[in-house]
Amino acid sequence: MTNEELELRTKKHDLADTKLVLNLPYNIVNKNYADQLNRSASSTAANYRAACRATSKNDFISRLKIVEEQFDETLFLLAQLVELNPELNEKIGAIYKEGNELLSIIVASLNSLR
Repeated sequence: MTNEELELRTKKHDLADTKLVLNLPYNIVNKNYADQLNRSASSTAANYRAACRATSKNDFISRLKIVEEQFDETLFLLAQLVELNPELNEKIGAIYKEGNELLSIIVASLNSLR
């Protein structure tokens, strides 16, 4: 997979998370999780884009570590939202699965770079 393809996948994942946030039932708990999910998901896409523009191998690794952390947080928040909104299990599950695949790719990339 090329950097461009992975960049596109992270962007699509961010958009899927954003659309989920826009369609969550409104209550104070969902609002708090949705706000944090929106930040962490957009951070994964933005930081991967920044990693692709890194000026050195160490800079690339450093930025990928941020992407890894943000994906992990995003997956945690998605799992929490499923617990709070079991009726959305199928929809959130698909987003979670793609995020988990992307996180696996990022972790594999970091392991190869080290």
